[in-house]
Amino acid sequence: MSHFEKDAVISGLGISRIGRRTGIPGVDLTLEAARAAIEDAGLTADDIDGIATFGDTPPAEVSSALGIQSTDVSSGFDTGGVLIPVMSAFRAVSERRVRHVLVYRTVAMLGGAMTNQPASPMLNPLASPPVEPHIPGTRRKLKPFEDIDELVAAHSYSAANWLAMHCRRHMELYGTTKEQLGWLAINSRRNAGLNPRAAYREPMTMYDYLAARPVSTPFGLFDCDVPIDGSIALVVSHSDYTADCPSPAVKVEAIGGAFGSGGWFHRDDFPKMASVEAANEMWSRTDLTPSDVNVAELYDGFTYLTFAWLEALGFCADGEAGPFVDGAARIALDGTLPLNTYGGQLSAGRMHGYWLVHEACLQLRGQAGDRQLARRPEVAVAAAGGGPIAGCMLLTS
Repeated sequence: MSHFEKDAVISGLGISRIGRRTGIPGVDLTLEAARAAIEDAGLTADDIDGIATFGDTPPAEVSSALGIQSTDVSSGFDTGGVLIPVMSAFRAVSERRVRHVLVYRTVAMLGGAMTNQPASPMLNPLASPPVEPHIPGTRRKLKPFEDIDELVAAHSYSAANWLAMHCRRHMELYGTTKEQLGWLAINSRRNAGLNPRAAYREPMTMYDYLAARPVSTPFGLFDCDVPIDGSIALVVSHSDYTADCPSPAVKVEAIGGAFGSGGWFHRDDFPKMASVEAANEMWSRTDLTPSDVNVAELYDGFTYLTFAWLEALGFCADGEAGPFVDGAARIALDGTLPLNTYGGQLSAGRMHGYWLVHEACLQLRGQAGDRQLARRPEVAVAAAGGGPIAGCMLLTS
């Protein structure tokens, strides 16, 4: 088994201004984050020879703006979901095709659309996955997104609907409660209060959570992530740069990814998702175990996705994510498994998993400011995705 990720380090971190309906062009946000990450890595634009991104500001546009000659290495590890560009960068530096890769994710809420209306609390549904043509009268194994036809026919138009069905099944099987979902949202908001970049920082009570308008049963407004404008950038370097890196380099211990796994619903073990296979692959590539992890940054596009990751990664048994987060003591900054320490996508904002990686690195470096864990962590996990796509990585200081 090739453990190519061990040849890589995350040497630089950058983050742009974050806001809601800012009107700032995506390329401007991208360049803010990119330049900050390159400087943080102790490099110049001329040192960057690779670039990778997840479907936003085109790499050619960024390379031109920075004045660099770079190879696009966005693909190469094909089963990491939204984290494919990061994992592909690990492979690229390991294979010595490049030495320093700029990786970035830039988002603009509502597709960057600007209106004269004030910001709305309404959340923008996620874009639908690609739909393959339906062939009437045939019986064949479903591919990852073929069940979208069935979902649309049932008036299930967004990921909120799809994941709500997973959550309801979990509730029926294990007795998971709405209040347990609420403790996750409350903990995230509490952490966001310590993060000056977070979209929402006002304290949240259980009453606030339960009183929020419904979105798709059992999800309410505060079970859903917050659309924002912003950019996150990382510099991935070969591990031979570690000694020269002015900031503490974050080591990559193991990665895992999965794509397909029965689509959204066609699994014998529903409501499990691809996070199970991704986590299994990651743990198979390391001698570390869940008990070694000091901080977890887990995808929370919807509250239930974090529950799924807690179970898939082995922090608790199947069906026990609800009791695990109940009361938010275990997952608090001073708990046994601090969770989504920057506020997560539920309160800080939706960056499709890249803010999770950024925060994990900050915590390992001891640079997370007011939300820095009292005991600097040595092992962190970052995980992103849901349904039929998932990726996760184990990082160490």
